[in-house]
Amino acid sequence: MFCPKCGNPEQVPETYCRSCGVFLPDLDKLKKREAPLEEHIKINSFFTFSTAVVSLALAAALFVVFISKGAAPLVIYPVFGFLIAITAWQVQTYVRMRLLKGQIERLRPPSSSEFDEIGKSGPDLLPEAALEGKKPASVTERTTRGLSKFSG
Repeated sequence: MFCPKCGNPEQVPETYCRSCGVFLPDLDKLKKREAPLEEHIKINSFFTFSTAVVSLALAAALFVVFISKGAAPLVIYPVFGFLIAITAWQVQTYVRMRLLKGQIERLRPPSSSEFDEIGKSGPDLLPEAALEGKKPASVTERTTRGLSKFSG
């Protein structure tokens, strides 16, 4: 590792430079781990479901405390309606999330153990190309034709 300040080579990460004293972080540790798509869907499903349950519980509490007794301030009715709308929105979001998860599972390519059961090439893969005796095309082939017009 090179020091980013003075350029001194052969430095050890997570220590200080031997020449200038600047701290040298280990940049490999700083790389973030990319979470798999299933983990994102699982977390979003949990929060969506939780929000739907909480908003429905709050709407039920408003109904029991204020609306059922008939002496509710006018502001309670829009709040009750808003909580019911939040619940409906979160329920439809949760349903769409489950449908999306099913589509992702159907589109995911088979694992290596499934390939062994199906065969070497898999169900939808193209056969291997026969490249015996084939030469790659030259980069300059058919590119110098137009040069004779401009020369001499």
